[in-house]
Amino acid sequence: MILIDPDRIRDLLSYRDGITVMREAMAKLSAGETKQMLRNILPLDHGRMFGVMAGTMGPGGAWGSKLVSVTPERTDPAIPSHQGVVILFDPDTGAPACQAEAGAITAIRTASASAMATDVLARTDARDLAILGTGEQAYHHALAMLEVRDIGEIRLWGRTHENAEKLADRLVAETGIDVLACTSVQQAVVGADIICTVTAAQEPVLPAACVKPGAHINLVGSSFDGPREIDDALVAGSRFFADSRESVLAQGAELRHAIKTGIVDESHLVGEIGEVLLGNVEGRLRDDGITIYNSLGHIVQDIAAAAFIFEKARVGI
Repeated sequence: MILIDPDRIRDLLSYRDGITVMREAMAKLSAGETKQMLRNILPLDHGRMFGVMAGTMGPGGAWGSKLVSVTPERTDPAIPSHQGVVILFDPDTGAPACQAEAGAITAIRTASASAMATDVLARTDARDLAILGTGEQAYHHALAMLEVRDIGEIRLWGRTHENAEKLADRLVAETGIDVLACTSVQQAVVGADIICTVTAAQEPVLPAACVKPGAHINLVGSSFDGPREIDDALVAGSRFFADSRESVLAQGAELRHAIKTGIVDESHLVGEIGEVLLGNVEGRLRDDGITIYNSLGHIVQDIAAAAFIFEKARVGI
């Protein structure tokens, strides 16, 4: 069994490759070629969680599982909040073939999936990017978006302004693009063409009133039914897409809350991003419409990314 560490994963999986891999994986999901279990989350003490996900890319394809621990409160902030492994099995022998560190895979594939959805749903002339959140996903989303749109400015907001400034400095040094650390959500998102919410917010931080007509939103931070990043009015005023219909209807906090309050029903979920890729569902309909891609994360994304990395590692690339 090959063991692949985070540094090797970052060497083998670029954002550009990740976008291609996510495009193929989500199209297969929506075409019914894959099989997967809903995410199982075991609550632990002190707000910690243990997640188990399993799936297959289809007959003859990769299959495996992701095991991940989530530790929001840590004595050492240098330790990632999400830690785990992705295990792939040999489809011919059934033997474990690869164990890859899950944190690096999750970081790159999540941002790549958002970039893929942005490429499909955002206006072609979108240039101004707002990111709410200052953690690892904020960093990766900023870089991934550069692969699909000609970004002219990035505006960041986080609960700690110092962290926003640090991330802004890092992105300026790495990209040369103008990056502004903002003191409020409104300052960050006003006029933004693309908005990525990658926060740990428990209650909505992004209201509908702040979002301009024509914007595209990648809704990423909440991965289970509970924490919400946007309000009901923004859900209702959008054309709403999921990575997985089943997952979002079962665990998508923002859509489920809007359904519970009666402002929308299940039909408000237009379809899966894979259905748009396949041409079975229309994406953006109007230049002034608001589109939302709700990303809960999906095991087929992890398996597809791990299989891509494994094949390159196996042949010594």
